[in-house]
Amino acid sequence: MQTEKVIDHIVNWLKTYATNANIQGFVVGISGGIDSATTSSLCAKTGLRVLCVEMPIHQPPSHVTRAQEHIAQLKKRFANVSDVRVDLTETFETFKTALPAAETDTNPGLELSLANTRARLRMSTLYYFAGLHGYLVAGTGNKVEDFGVGFYTKYGDGGVDLSPIADLMKSEVYALAKELGVPESIQVAKPTDGLWGDDRSDEDQIGATYDELEWAMLQDEQGKSSEDFEGRQKQVFSIYKGFNNANKHKMEPIPVCTIPEDLK
Repeated sequence: MQTEKVIDHIVNWLKTYATNANIQGFVVGISGGIDSATTSSLCAKTGLRVLCVEMPIHQPPSHVTRAQEHIAQLKKRFANVSDVRVDLTETFETFKTALPAAETDTNPGLELSLANTRARLRMSTLYYFAGLHGYLVAGTGNKVEDFGVGFYTKYGDGGVDLSPIADLMKSEVYALAKELGVPESIQVAKPTDGLWGDDRSDEDQIGATYDELEWAMLQDEQGKSSEDFEGRQKQVFSIYKGFNNANKHKMEPIPVCTIPEDLK
């Protein structure tokens, strides 16, 4: 990959889109992870205003430290970058107290539902600031997450105005991050969605590394099936296909029930 040229291409694409939409800047949620750090750095290079929003909800200290380190260095490098911190922990806890008690005792889907609620609270917060300033919400999803395994929250971190790195594999995002000067602490940290209040990584949840998932995605695009592999490769390909099939509803357009003309 021609890293510098890819960076220039994305920056120009962002700037052109915003200019054509008569928008003055971008809002980016900063998590302390590689994707949000890379996205915010790309937005900063446009010269347009960039608002970095930190939104902790029972966040592990390491996540908070990395996010703040990135924001501080980005503000130092780019005069067009500003930031705001909105601690959503109390909001999240208030939401939980409003839920029917009977539904929060033994329901096996509770933990995942609450994790997704965190992402949707953050999405609402980003759009609050976007509406306030007339900015666009820049998405931070990469190609494997957005179009491979669907590893994001529908109407949460998946609710954005534009996606600057969604055509890049995770390994390519790392290459851009290095070129963009993203803090080393973020470059070496294990990827995590930060939705659980602990340090579980994406790999812990998925059962495969991003390098493995990239391999499986490429094999799937070539029309391969699990029967073409054995051992760990077969296991990884099956993991990939399992997530890909289960999360099609995130990646495909919302189904619309079309009414036949003779019924109207």
